[in-house]
Amino acid sequence: MTGRRRLAVLAGSWAAFAVLAAVLAAHDWAPFPFELTGVDWSVAHRPPVAETVALAVTSLGTGVAPYLLVLAAALVTLRASPVPRSRRATAGTVLAPVLCLAAGQLLRQGLMHAFGRPRPPRTDWAFTASGFAFPSGHAFTSALCAGLLALAVARAHPRAARAAVVTAVLFAGSIGLSRIYLGVHWPLDVLGAWLLAAGCLAAASIVPRPPTRPRAPAPEVP
Repeated sequence: MTGRRRLAVLAGSWAAFAVLAAVLAAHDWAPFPFELTGVDWSVAHRPPVAETVALAVTSLGTGVAPYLLVLAAALVTLRASPVPRSRRATAGTVLAPVLCLAAGQLLRQGLMHAFGRPRPPRTDWAFTASGFAFPSGHAFTSALCAGLLALAVARAHPRAARAAVVTAVLFAGSIGLSRIYLGVHWPLDVLGAWLLAAGCLAAASIVPRPPTRPRAPAPEVP
């Protein structure tokens, strides 16, 4: 992706997030009819097995799992970078995705408290939740950490870029949808989280990539 396309994705994602927030604010942060329908459908179609699966999936969007993914991103970048490396370069490579995730979470927390959108009724919850609804924390965190890992893989192994992106989309998508299914978020909470995460990923992709390890020359054929 060229620098201009990265900037376009960055501007487009955050502009779309701002528009969505403005629309919700104009609606007094109340759910739209299709959001009510989505949560009502989820509550009415929640057998024990499906609920157990959704709970397992949603647990990957918080706690240790996201930081393990960004550490994996750092490891992928380290393995592809030249050796020997200075301690400063190694520490920077390891800390960069961790700090990106931490900064993104702080940004989302600030926006969430500034907007103060109420969650769906507690009677619809199949999962303990805290704080306000918009944008969804689990959806944002999973999209950002999976995206950072996919970005690292794409930079280090371009041939695996498509598979990495598809895996990241499936991972983040399943966690985001689980939040609606478990009744703790409205659909637009999840969409807003994805847009915000896309903007953060576009910003992270603008940072110059570290030099990759040169490949060993192919043996000469006599």
